[in-house]
Amino acid sequence: MATLADAGLIFSTQTHPMPASAEQRDAVLANPGFGTHFSDHMVTIEWTEGEGWHDAVVGPRQPIALDPAASVLHYAQEIFEGLKAYKQADGSIALFRPEANAARFNQSAQRLAMPELPEALFVEAIERLVKIDSDWIPAGEGASLYLRPFMIATEAFLGVRPAKRYKFIVIASPAGNYFKSGAPAVSIWVSDYTRAAPGGTGAAKCGGNYAASLVPQAEAISRGHDQVVFLDAAEHKWIEELGGMNLYFVFEDGTLLTPALTGTILPGITRDSLLQLAREEGLKVEEGKYSLDQWRDDATSGKLVETFACGTAAVVTPVGKVSDRDGAFTIGSGGPGQLTAKLKNRLVSIQRGEAADSHGWIRKIA
Repeated sequence: MATLADAGLIFSTQTHPMPASAEQRDAVLANPGFGTHFSDHMVTIEWTEGEGWHDAVVGPRQPIALDPAASVLHYAQEIFEGLKAYKQADGSIALFRPEANAARFNQSAQRLAMPELPEALFVEAIERLVKIDSDWIPAGEGASLYLRPFMIATEAFLGVRPAKRYKFIVIASPAGNYFKSGAPAVSIWVSDYTRAAPGGTGAAKCGGNYAASLVPQAEAISRGHDQVVFLDAAEHKWIEELGGMNLYFVFEDGTLLTPALTGTILPGITRDSLLQLAREEGLKVEEGKYSLDQWRDDATSGKLVETFACGTAAVVTPVGKVSDRDGAFTIGSGGPGQLTAKLKNRLVSIQRGEAADSHGWIRKIA
């Protein structure tokens, strides 16, 4: 069947020879965790210079065959996205803002000198995977099917130039809550390392950014914290983002502040959604600079009443404690704040079809 996404491109479907049994699947869905179990199938689409996108396949999830000289292994041409499929209140299945992920995917592709994927084709590939693996969507609070579209350079060569062959892939993972339950809020460590610099790849969703965060994240964990927060590269003064999430600050006068997108911060889709919801709540919303010293002083004086992190995986997560080499400070009561909880509930209710979607964010899958 020819796709609506890309004229002339045909998806083929390959039968899985040994899919997980219903019993195996149910055992996973009972306690999926995050990112450790995967559904039966995957989508692959090839790109070749001069030919464009071709060979679109929905088939069994399996290892990828790569030449040892594949460009991704040597020059790190790799990008990815993350989004979720949710069970709706009416029993249907829906995606949350997949078109926004498609647009950001192509922005990352531009920065990494990779081919852009037609946005409609990106969404169709995800929908096809969700349809064939719909039984892998867990139920319950915080549960979803996490979707990971990514693209890698597969041309075998050694030389610093953009590759001439790529592979786009989508895999799926049943997911529960990102952070372990029990803690009312996360604790974060202020890193001496830098995540991104002006002119770099900070605004692109590429693996290299996350690889660079692993040492500081491990340092945070070794010190008893859940996450790491990065400051700017130029002055090492201004708050940017966590290892994988954007930050918001809530003040006693009702103002909501988040660091501005300056090219070093990932433009989060959850971040953007919360900006819109906060404005609808009548809050004064600002995007700008906020320093570590201000954060400490405002938390100590009580001017700052809440801080929360947000992202696709963790959704909205309260921040209760912040530490660096000069000491530590607590935000508010050290637990979830009222506005954090309210915004999270509004967002999750829309994602799950329990509240009206006035923004057109929900895309139902037949």
